[in-house]
This record gives sequence, structure tokens and C-alpha cells, in this order.
Amino acid sequence: MLNVLCVAYAALLGAAVGSFLNVCIARLPAGESVVTPRSRCPNCASQIRWFDNLPVLSYVWLGGRCRDCGERISIVYPLVELAGALIWGGAALLYGPEWKALQAGVFVSLLLAIALIDARHYLIPDVLSLGGLGAGLALSLLPGPPTPLTSVAGAATGFLALFVVGWLGEKALRRPAMGAGDVKMMAMVGAFLGPTGALLTIFLGALLGSVIFGPISLKTKRLVPFGVFLALGATVALVAGQALIGAYLRLVGLG
Repeated sequence: MLNVLCVAYAALLGAAVGSFLNVCIARLPAGESVVTPRSRCPNCASQIRWFDNLPVLSYVWLGGRCRDCGERISIVYPLVELAGALIWGGAALLYGPEWKALQAGVFVSLLLAIALIDARHYLIPDVLSLGGLGAGLALSLLPGPPTPLTSVAGAATGFLALFVVGWLGEKALRRPAMGAGDVKMMAMVGAFLGPTGALLTIFLGALLGSVIFGPISLKTKRLVPFGVFLALGATVALVAGQALIGAYLRLVGLG
């Protein structure tokens, strides 16, 4: 019973976090404050009343339309709120009432915001990557892995590894091959996952990016929004990293 209540509470908290992520996703690329002004309709700019701003529920109650102008509001808003609920509820279900659940909730929420912004704007705001780096280092002070030393080592590994990959790619292609935002993002990822998790994230991100977006990039000449695939890789590394590494070591006869 206690575990069910813990998961339910975490899901409600996650939905509220998702609501704030919507603000970040809409405003950070435009360089706007995420604190002021209050939430407003993207169509008529009228302020949204508190009872019309309840995650998911208000969208359903209003039929996906603004109360004032009647225009449709993007389905992305409740989907991000629902994703926040699933992230935080899933973290509580996976880790129980432990500090690891808090770390996972914060980490994957940051990854979600980064992925959606990068997919739309080819941009990873510093407030998310460097702010997330600070959060990862601070959360490493809590009981359980990663330790502060592992977190610092992971941040350095993630930053340097992707920086070197980008530098080598630039030399080979004679043009920029890696955005600075991706490199700073990997410092954040390393702070949460440690050195091994950071390296696994880069490998998985490159693999997923090549398989999923590579054919699209070849056909359309669009750049790969690498932050999206690093976010996917980091999520896999968080949930199944140890199992993947163990399977690989057994495959090569070292496990």
C-alpha cells in the first residue's frame, strides 16, 4: 500500500514538473524568463487561470481549447505533463522511496526538455545542460551512487569524450561536427551516470542517431539533432546500463 501511494504521489509531482517543462520548452529557446509572466494562451495571450492550468485534467476538461478565445491548444502540452507523470511515477516504482528515485526523476525530466527543444530548434539551452550539471553534482551528495567523486569524474569524461569526438569529426569533415550544447549536455549526463554511463550514452546516442535519423539526414541533408539521441541513450543507460555492460563483457569473455 505504501509503495502504491509513493508511486501515485510521485506521478502527481511529475505531472506538475511536466507542466513547468512546457514553460521551459516554450520560453527558453526565445530567451524568455520561465518565471514571469504567468502562463498565457499561445494564441490570444490571455493569462491562464489557475484552475485551467491543472496538468492534463484542465486540457481534457476544456476540450483542448482556450477558455477565452476558443482556439485549439497543442496536444504537446498534456503529453509532456503525462510524460512527466510517467517519468516520476516510473522512477518511484523502479527505485522505491529512495534518493535514487529523485535523481532519476530530475535527470530524465531534464533529458525530456533537452530532447524536445533540440528536436525543434537544434538548440540545447545552457540553463538545462549546465544547470543540470550543477543538479547532478549536488544530488551526488545524497546517499547512494553516484558518489561525488564518481559524479565529477563522469562530468569530465562526458565532456572530454564528446569534445574529442567533435574535434576529430571536424578535422575529418572540414566543418563543425558537434555542437557546443551537445558537449555541455554530456557533462551533465556524466554527473548523473558516472564515467561508464557517459561513455555508454555516447555509444548508444551515436548508434540510435545513425539508425533512426541517418537515412533522413542523407535524403534531406538535415543535421542530426544529436541531443535527442543522446537523451535516449542516457535514459537507456540509466535504466539498463549495468545489464548492457554485463552482457557485453560476457559476450567477449570478460564477464
